[in-house]
Amino acid sequence: MSNVHISVQEAEFDQNAVYHWLSESHSVGATVIFIGKVRDLNLGDDVSSLYLEHYPAMTEKALQEIISEAQSRWNIQRVSVIHRVGLLHTGDEIVLVGISSAHRGDAYHANEFIMDYLKSKAPFWKKEQTNKGERWIEVRDSDKESLKKW
Repeated sequence: MSNVHISVQEAEFDQNAVYHWLSESHSVGATVIFIGKVRDLNLGDDVSSLYLEHYPAMTEKALQEIISEAQSRWNIQRVSVIHRVGLLHTGDEIVLVGISSAHRGDAYHANEFIMDYLKSKAPFWKKEQTNKGERWIEVRDSDKESLKKW
């Protein structure tokens, strides 16, 4: 069985199933799961929905490269990255990054690394519907800044 699970999908995900898959080995001492949600406020405007597009071959390759880099830096056992695409509404879960490891430090750091790289380097195109109309979302300076620590 592979120790990496990547999925780009429209459907909701089952975080409990992901947790159980990540944690099923008795050598796992730490499981870290981050779940990101669509916020109702961004850049000072009310947000009602978010539409995400991607190019499947490009996206899956980029996600695998990010995970491979994390695996080379930390001692991690399993990795799950699930990113939703299509039309999402405020409060919807948009991304899950899960890591299992023997030790919490590796799991925490690998999870944060993957999430930071997803925010800045993964090829997703995001369009928000706000109270002022539609707009494409650019990578924020704060997200670019987060990459410098790695």
